[in-house]
Amino acid sequence: MTSAARVAPPTDSVKRAPRTAGWRLPSRVVTLCLLELQKLRHDRTELVTRAIQPALWLVIFGTTFSRLRVIPTGDVPYLDYLAPGILAQSALFIAIFYGIQIIWERDAGVLAKLLVTPTPRAALVTGKAFAAGIRASVQAVIVLILAVLLGVDITANPLRIIGAFVALILGAAFFSCLSLTIAGLVLKRDRLMGIGQAITMPLFFASNSLYPIALMPDWLRWLAHINPLSYQVDALRGLLVGTPANLWLDFGVLVLAAAAGITAASALLGRLAR
Repeated sequence: MTSAARVAPPTDSVKRAPRTAGWRLPSRVVTLCLLELQKLRHDRTELVTRAIQPALWLVIFGTTFSRLRVIPTGDVPYLDYLAPGILAQSALFIAIFYGIQIIWERDAGVLAKLLVTPTPRAALVTGKAFAAGIRASVQAVIVLILAVLLGVDITANPLRIIGAFVALILGAAFFSCLSLTIAGLVLKRDRLMGIGQAITMPLFFASNSLYPIALMPDWLRWLAHINPLSYQVDALRGLLVGTPANLWLDFGVLVLAAAAGITAASALLGRLAR
């Protein structure tokens, strides 16, 4: 029997294997995002309680400083200027503590079971990152409705609104991956909680969420320019209230930051299962 006869022709299943492997990553990401939506359906009160803080920022801080007129925002009323920053803040506060969930899953034995499945680590991290974005988007709807009730001139263009939610999801994905990366380093919930609380407000204040970067001292301006939150807020303002924005730069930074966060968190995920 010749060698040519001994070699079986490739079957359809073999030919389809690379294509199936190529679809595995996005399908697992979608599955994990759907699981997150299931959690929201069973715990709807969390959305209301988490929306209290951004609501207070809009109602108290926003309306008060709009009357004081101490922060120059050009032709844009200060409440309109502030609303996109509060949207980004609400996403940040949700995402930055997302690593606590992965530590809880480690302690409950869920993470070990996930890691022995064929699911790639990058798919697991990406799914959790965009699940954080979905959770932040659901809360953002509440904040947007409140902003409109307060008189904020939000665009009615559906494409701009969709673009704003994309920016919101990308920013939440990065900050949730930052939290997952910290979780992979510290390995304990109390340490992660302390670090999360320590970096949340500096990230928020070292951005353009509350005031223009031009008003900041030089050292804080430098921090604002390397803070992904600044680019997220800039994109949200440009899309929702029509302020000048470099959307190509904003989305480019957010995509690169999310990709870097997913890479770092995936590399450290194995430490949590040891």
